[in-house]
Amino acid sequence: MPDAAISFEHSLGNMTRQEWISEVTDLVDDHGYLTPLGRKHIATFVEDGTTLLVTFETHQGIQTLSEQAHPLGWDMVKRAGWSHLGVISNGDTWFRDPAVYAFFDRLVDDGFFDEFDTVLFYGAGPCGYAAAAYSVAAPGAKVLAIQPQATLDPRVTEWDKRFTEMRRVNFADRYGYAPDMLDAASETLIIFDPTETEDAMHAALFTKAGVTKLPMRNMGRILQTSLLQMDVLHALILATGEGDLTPGRFAKLMRARRDHLPYLRRLLAKLDQQGRHTLVHALCRNVAERLQAPRFIKRLQQLTEAEDG
Repeated sequence: MPDAAISFEHSLGNMTRQEWISEVTDLVDDHGYLTPLGRKHIATFVEDGTTLLVTFETHQGIQTLSEQAHPLGWDMVKRAGWSHLGVISNGDTWFRDPAVYAFFDRLVDDGFFDEFDTVLFYGAGPCGYAAAAYSVAAPGAKVLAIQPQATLDPRVTEWDKRFTEMRRVNFADRYGYAPDMLDAASETLIIFDPTETEDAMHAALFTKAGVTKLPMRNMGRILQTSLLQMDVLHALILATGEGDLTPGRFAKLMRARRDHLPYLRRLLAKLDQQGRHTLVHALCRNVAERLQAPRFIKRLQQLTEAEDG
């Protein structure tokens, strides 16, 4: 396969969606393609190595999460020499679109996935649902899904009140119920916060052979953003592709939470709520000494004054 020579330093920020699509089309022209999939989706492919990363992303997420407005998979092309297939939606669609079904059907018919030694599907939230659901197109693939929904079919998940606007969308036809689409996957890893009730309930629906759940307690509702901020997301993807993301390896990577203030603030609030004053004191002292965080310094002073009083 050819070496990808896309200009990864070329910023795609501050563009309209159509300008962005036009620019990406030109960038990938010599090494792959960009193709529209109906009105709300596009697919872009960059050919490089024998490992293929298939990501599901939203255009809005790319603009928010990447300083250069690049698809997530381009980092893995750059860092690891992988090939990348990105399926990108305009907004949260859960990729429930006949044009997307037909695209994956064509890939299967063409034997596209057979050209790669390793195939890894990745996504977060609605995109995590899609990563699991469409992985059925590549038997033997690996799947890394962050806080995915299993389905939004109200007959199954009527308890999830977050996405009521999607209840009329059909989740029961092609590439539908995500847990069932994982039967042919070689390995599936589900990352979620068990303290987020709806996310934990969806994760429970993925309980089956071949699925490993990796909890990130007290990390909140935007796990992908937190993993990027902690600079561990790409390590997670790389370890999954190499078959090395064991629970032990995951636990080591999650030590980065010790320096992630949003997590530490959530942990402080929870310990305060539970009245665990000894742990609150220990946490505030540790964070105040290591990170010089004003909130923890102030809380430590309050605790010390209360003890002295």
